Amino acid sequence: MPRLFTALEIPRNAAMSLSLLRGGLPGARWIDVENYHITLRFIGDVDGRTADEIVNRLDRIDREEIQLSLSGIGSFGSKKPHSIWAGVSPSPELNALQAEIERICQRIGLTPDPRRFTPHVTLARLRSARVEDVVHYLAGRGNFHTMPFTAARFVLMSSKESVGGGPYLTEEVFPLQESRVDYGSSEHYAESIGR
Repeated sequence: MPRLFTALEIPRNAAMSLSLLRGGLPGARWIDVENYHITLRFIGDVDGRTADEIVNRLDRIDREEIQLSLSGIGSFGSKKPHSIWAGVSPSPELNALQAEIERICQRIGLTPDPRRFTPHVTLARLRSARVEDVVHYLAGRGNFHTMPFTAARFVLMSSKESVGGGPYLTEEVFPLQESRVDYGSSEHYAESIGR
């Protein structure tokens, strides 16, 4: 069975903005634009029955679509940087979806994800990049941000065993509900100001 993970896809306009960050860093292996995503939960190699159970449970998630934007860039691995990423603006809805997926995975019997959820889009994997080159690269691009976008679904993806970065295959799609809040309505406005 291929390695599985759940993710949010990056829409084309945000992916194009991310692609402008490519280049200018020796030792970087840049991720292909079509492989940009926000990982929600790495699942790994599981047998077919476990994969079916995961799909069955993920299909029952009933959450609204999520408004997101990408902002800022950084690196993982402070003394020996190993990847460059674009950050995701804080979103309680995103954190709640990720936490629900984590609970589902644990109920199925998968071990808890040991890493704290840090939503990001990986832009490059680094091989022997010098810390000063990474610092210089990041310093020139710190004000990066995209226009807000809507995540209307999350996906179960697979990757072949590799050094990371794709290609990824979408195995299943799980729609999120259209937002039930009409921000333009006068009733919602009256509620929001306490009338």
